[in-house]
Amino acid sequence: MDYDHLARVIRKLAIQAGDRIMQIYNSDDFEVKTKSDDSPVTEADEAADELISAGLRSEFPDIMLVTEEQADSHDTSGDTFLIVDPLDGTKEFINRRGDFTVNIALVENGTPTRGVVYAPARDRMFLTLADGTAVEEAGPFDADKIGATTPLRVADSDNDALMVVASKSHRDQATDDYIAKYAVKDMKSAGSSLKFCLVAAGEADLYPRVGRTMEWDTAAGHAVLAGAGGKVVRFDDHTPLTYGKDGYANPFFIAFAPGVQLKGV
Repeated sequence: MDYDHLARVIRKLAIQAGDRIMQIYNSDDFEVKTKSDDSPVTEADEAADELISAGLRSEFPDIMLVTEEQADSHDTSGDTFLIVDPLDGTKEFINRRGDFTVNIALVENGTPTRGVVYAPARDRMFLTLADGTAVEEAGPFDADKIGATTPLRVADSDNDALMVVASKSHRDQATDDYIAKYAVKDMKSAGSSLKFCLVAAGEADLYPRVGRTMEWDTAAGHAVLAGAGGKVVRFDDHTPLTYGKDGYANPFFIAFAPGVQLKGV
């Protein structure tokens, strides 16, 4: 794998998809449909998926591609593939709250190794470079040329005063009960895969997810967090979260800076 080429391609596609998403986001109205699992999908999801899928298939025809919006792509299995959520945080998009992202990642041997998370309404871009390290790029974003970057590094966590980030749209009592096991200094709320990126940037120490997610929701953020020195483990036994699972469904998980002393279930 030419990781330098991969990094350039997925970054460019994320920016182009983000531009298309924002055109729809800023329009007077857009269509919202309901998928078979009762989750919402918009024309922005579909337009971004079409753009990204075409670009990845053109540049990497020999690598399996899994995307949220193409159910037929889920019939094959393997532990090395490209995986895409063209618009993570559709509810945030529909409610015009801004915390939605474009996510593209490479999974190798069951582990996300490279990825990009682009939040076009927030002007934030998190990505892994060719060497696997994670950075945040400062806008404005030029699809053909990377701008100034800041290396990402997880926090040196103080277990007596942790910063916790949790979901805006999927917060529940089980999440609150788990968070209560820790000495929490403050809480942040964020949508989509931005929660991984806040941990990667040292802006939070811990992100527990006690709820349903799919691999395309998490792979890019997972790659960015890993590139910043963070970890993602299963909620039940604290073993590493792996990818290429049957149906691409995730168990509950915890994303964290390694200095955090994890509590049991």
